Amino acid sequence: MKIAVLAPITWRTPPLNYGPWEQVASVLTEALVKNDLDVTLFATGDSVTKAKLQSVCQKPLGEYPADAKVWECLHISNLMEQASKFDIIHNHFDFLPLTYSGLIRCPVITTIHGFSSEQIIPVYKKYNGHGWYVSISHSNRHPSLRYLDTVYNGINEDQFQFGRGEGDYLLYFGRFHADKGAYEAIQIAIQSNKKIILCGLIQDEFYFNEKVVPYLNDESVVYKGNVGPVQRNELLANALALLHPISFEEPFGLSVAEAMMCGTPVIAFNRGSMQELIINRRTGFLVQDIAEAVKATRNIKKISRQACREHAMAKFSSQAMARHYLQLYQKVARNAGGL
Repeated sequence: MKIAVLAPITWRTPPLNYGPWEQVASVLTEALVKNDLDVTLFATGDSVTKAKLQSVCQKPLGEYPADAKVWECLHISNLMEQASKFDIIHNHFDFLPLTYSGLIRCPVITTIHGFSSEQIIPVYKKYNGHGWYVSISHSNRHPSLRYLDTVYNGINEDQFQFGRGEGDYLLYFGRFHADKGAYEAIQIAIQSNKKIILCGLIQDEFYFNEKVVPYLNDESVVYKGNVGPVQRNELLANALALLHPISFEEPFGLSVAEAMMCGTPVIAFNRGSMQELIINRRTGFLVQDIAEAVKATRNIKKISRQACREHAMAKFSSQAMARHYLQLYQKVARNAGGL
């Protein structure tokens, strides 16, 4: 079976730092290669993969000034013009590639990583009966769309080592945006009398300057920047807990799965997919507000870090994701007459 994986080109695949869609596309691609599939990754030219690599732009669009639409169109068309070479096209690049899907015979599976707004739904609805949609959590399904299945995002388990929380600090790991709750995480740490380390991409500079900077002191509230994989693993493994006080219906939450892969429990506001990722009182705590989160920090050492690791390996490992997608590829290919 020949598989084409279409990744975004905002960041490298895998990303050096931030880039969740590119990260998932990378983990899946490498796991499929390990399973002896013939895989071609369509991504930026500096991407790192054991699959065949095709690209139209050498560097990620997020790293230099460029007309994104021009390069995105060239990127997508490069794959679609070769569609007859593949048995399955696996799209991780949102709705735009769907507009080509009615012009080719190769079946297209689209993993919907989230909805930026309701304005993009008409495109998904138009191809509802033609393509195959996969959700990344049950909570992130749109009522007007039909889904092939739900497949939880996988992470490369080899990049996350088991830790014992010896750093005795709380950790915030995510974008700096009001949705993600960095301010709330700081308040939880202060009220718990615990040190907090914050990491991630500054997506909203006004929010960061207004809600985060006033609390930074290089001692009890520390910002480490947008860290890469090696430092991420170290920080997650040594954390007492990951704080994830989101204020939106988050489709998945890679940092939650990554923390548990390191054996680190998660204290999260109970919104979006959190009930699907975290087993309450076994791999962390699902809470409603800051006050409940503070109470949870007092009981965090009752959570078995080994249970967190075992849960993450069973649900979010790269091989768990690859096996699930391989089943879907075979199903779709049979239905399309390819097998």
